[in-house]
Amino acid sequence: MLRSLYTGVSGMRGFQTKLDVVANNIANVNTVGFKAGRAMFADVLSQTIAGVTAPEEGTRGGVNPMQVGLGSKIRSIDTLFTQGSPMMTGVTTDLMIDGNGFFAVQDAAGNVYLTRAGNFYVDAARQLVTADGLLVLDEGGGPIQLDEGLQSFSIAKDGTIIQVLADGTINTDVRIGVVRVANPAGLEKVGENRYRMTPNADQETDPLALIGPPGEEGRGEILSGFLEMSNVDLTTEFTEMIVAQRGFQANARITTTSDEVLQELVNLKR
Repeated sequence: MLRSLYTGVSGMRGFQTKLDVVANNIANVNTVGFKAGRAMFADVLSQTIAGVTAPEEGTRGGVNPMQVGLGSKIRSIDTLFTQGSPMMTGVTTDLMIDGNGFFAVQDAAGNVYLTRAGNFYVDAARQLVTADGLLVLDEGGGPIQLDEGLQSFSIAKDGTIIQVLADGTINTDVRIGVVRVANPAGLEKVGENRYRMTPNADQETDPLALIGPPGEEGRGEILSGFLEMSNVDLTTEFTEMIVAQRGFQANARITTTSDEVLQELVNLKR
């Protein structure tokens, strides 16, 4: 059987996956805090037809190996953690991390996730929560709850929540936490703009051990009244979509040509 037939099939499979990644990027062009993906290719095993021969000085020269490649595969699908553009909203609880790091949020079961989406709000229990009800954590890893009798509040760049109470006193004890991981690309996406810690994201797999105050130890600062938009570049994505489409068509043509060659071989006996 012709090697080129299976080589073409491997190329089509790879470009199908690339198109899936591009489609997901475009679908999330307006998703707050979304980070684009990128499919990277690699060649697979090569079949050696003839081996290498070492040269003998004054007698003969060396001979290079003869190898035929057996197609391509998706080597990795990377998540690009470049900074997204800021969008000004003017809403105090809309937060953006300017730099490295993630907000830590906790579900009802106590599981802690990381997110770059800072579209938060204060619920009826005066807790700072995400749009789907997860608790936002402070610098110590505990849920953030505002004081009773709160008249107004603002959030500083260092994450401090400045609360003005009904009696005129000001409370600055609460500070929003930011988690800094060594390898953000090693995080696992779990949907809803959230990530889960993995052993390759950081040697310390407990996110609460990595939480701390914004602006310190490489953590980004907090911008209140802003949201981080998706870092998807539509120009790049449409270009990659064209490349993936043409690559798929070219590999499909390889399989068609291989089929025609096989048909000619079958017809030889007639």
